[in-house]
Amino acid sequence: MSVESVVAAPVAKKVPVEREHHGDVFIDEYEWLREKQDPEVLAHLAAENAYTEAQTAHLQGLREKIFDEIKSRTQETDLSVPLRIGDYWYYSRSFEGKQYGASCRCPIDAEAVGIDAWTPPQLEVGAEIPGEEVLLDVNALAEGHEFISIGTVAPSRDGQLLAYSFDVLGDERYTLRFKDLRTGELLADEIVGTTGGATWSHDGTHVFYQTVNEAWRPDTVWRHRLGTERAEDVKVFHEPDERYWVGISTTRSEKYLIIGLHSKITSEQWLLDSATPEGEFQVILPRREGVEYSVEHAVIGGEDRFLILHNDVVDGVKAENFVLCEAPVADPSRMTQLIGHSDDVRLEDIDAFRDYLVLSYRREALPRVAVWPLTESGYGERRELDFDLELFSAGAGSSPEWEQPTLRIGLTSFLTPMRIYDYVPATGALLLRKEAPVLGGYDPDEYVQQRDWAIAGDGTRIPISLVWKKDAVAEGPKPLLLYGYGSYESPIDPYFSVARLSLLERGMVYAVAHVRGGGEMGRLWYEQGKLLSKKNTFTDFIDCARHLIDTGVTAADRMVADGGSAGGLLMGAVANMAPELFRGILTSVPFVDPLTSILDEDLPLTVIEWDEWGNPVADKEVYEYIKSYSPYENVAAKDYPAILAITGLNDTRVLYVEPAKWVAKLRDTKTGDSQLLLKTEMSAGHGGVSGRYEKWKEIAFEFAWLLDTVGLSGE
Repeated sequence: MSVESVVAAPVAKKVPVEREHHGDVFIDEYEWLREKQDPEVLAHLAAENAYTEAQTAHLQGLREKIFDEIKSRTQETDLSVPLRIGDYWYYSRSFEGKQYGASCRCPIDAEAVGIDAWTPPQLEVGAEIPGEEVLLDVNALAEGHEFISIGTVAPSRDGQLLAYSFDVLGDERYTLRFKDLRTGELLADEIVGTTGGATWSHDGTHVFYQTVNEAWRPDTVWRHRLGTERAEDVKVFHEPDERYWVGISTTRSEKYLIIGLHSKITSEQWLLDSATPEGEFQVILPRREGVEYSVEHAVIGGEDRFLILHNDVVDGVKAENFVLCEAPVADPSRMTQLIGHSDDVRLEDIDAFRDYLVLSYRREALPRVAVWPLTESGYGERRELDFDLELFSAGAGSSPEWEQPTLRIGLTSFLTPMRIYDYVPATGALLLRKEAPVLGGYDPDEYVQQRDWAIAGDGTRIPISLVWKKDAVAEGPKPLLLYGYGSYESPIDPYFSVARLSLLERGMVYAVAHVRGGGEMGRLWYEQGKLLSKKNTFTDFIDCARHLIDTGVTAADRMVADGGSAGGLLMGAVANMAPELFRGILTSVPFVDPLTSILDEDLPLTVIEWDEWGNPVADKEVYEYIKSYSPYENVAAKDYPAILAITGLNDTRVLYVEPAKWVAKLRDTKTGDSQLLLKTEMSAGHGGVSGRYEKWKEIAFEFAWLLDTVGLSGE
């Protein structure tokens, strides 16, 4: 069947299935699409793909042009800034014409001393690097597979062994392998079905890893001794409570191994001296419902101490935005407060080095970094790093060494390609190591980024970030892409995108609505957009869209909304609540059938999600509230915007069936002649296709569609 012959939209058959909870009966006519192995389901998805391709065939030339633009602006053969671990500099390579990169290393100059030993070598593309070793070439690993994702590339502390993991299906279940870096030999040890991570014991004899239960929840930590059969692996920790995820890491000091478990609202940490990897982990602070905490090991005034971030009650008031305390290792409950609670500052992380601490926090909807020197008597003067930008994202990069006189910092903005700095706490020097190259004469002065504010219906000020090219934007209402997420306290911070230039060059404005439910404005911002306040996320986005229309920035027939995963729930809700505000809606792996998913305790991730959305199984009020905004259940006979939904058949977080059912119901119910498209990647998961060229093709497909939707496909 040729693309040209596909003219009619697929019509999914109706098979009524009754679902009853709390006395409410819902008839689901498309639940049959959940049977992933059913040939009829696969045929329907294939028909949707054929229809989507036919409906967008006229954009093939534009897709190719956008792909070529992304490719031409990208330095395809490149090297990352080397990072010191032990006696080696570790870095990654990319290669022109190859989908994937390689992890490499070279030895540190033995004659280097002091600060010079921390100055990364200036690696040049095409130049020979003395002593270079290719640790893992992902291109070779990917041969014979349509998809590959790397979970970890982790050298042992002495640099003699490498642990790495990979997933070739997109279901986020990884195979863990080991390589002897002294000989290049691949060891016989193979562990299938891990979550992707690997944590070495200090002596390099053992590796700790996690596995998942039937609901695909990371619930168990195992200890594997190199050279032994997997059947001999020891289960060192298991968490039976379905609300908690389990992970394991090591402190930067390498003195302790820490098992961390967390639900959406509660956490607990367990500790083991790394010198005794076969010992028993001990709880640091027992879990208490609604209290989150994290622990970092530091040496303060010559004594081992714990630095503890927590949101427990302090002086009778819940420390929603967290406080920082220190405590003796022998008794972590004896805490002394170092930084108190602030309504305006959300403390996010504390990193300890031998000579200083690094504090990460948020203020005024932007991430901040401060460095705090340690002295013989305790603490010096804390200094916030200043980057002299209105909008930016800055954060501590990977700096794994305990005795490290420099701190790796990353900085980006809508206009600033990623910059990698080394900050020297002893002098305050900020040393630029690299700015990501943008080929083709990119000039940031030709663009504008700014912050605007919309007023929500309840009077709350909602930040909006905007970026556009000065000369490309015409007078009057402008074509605009409005992005939103608004869940899990995840912030959408300013970042540079080479691909986005293809939109800006054609006159589009790119905007981000920093709606409640995200993390931009602190914990209370998140709390006001979850559970029985979730609708604030949707109404905030709508109010941002109306603000951009009312102020003349754009118009309803020139605006496309965009969001994926939980942001896809936002897109589906907005489509039902205010379809008249948007010309189109673009959404990837959208969570558009939340009630069906959250009611099914056997589905992956369901139980842990109850702290985010509420438990509709046990609580009728929660059931009715989620049903009142569920995109799938609220599809109505109205004129919807054009919609492009993209999903992955192997997605384990948001199952493909959700957008498949949603599009089928929209097509059957809506009025008007708006275009509804579903594209299913048949060998991908939640993160979409793998390989950078395939990702660029996917971006080009989406961009061509949205440019066409707002009338810019010919410009």
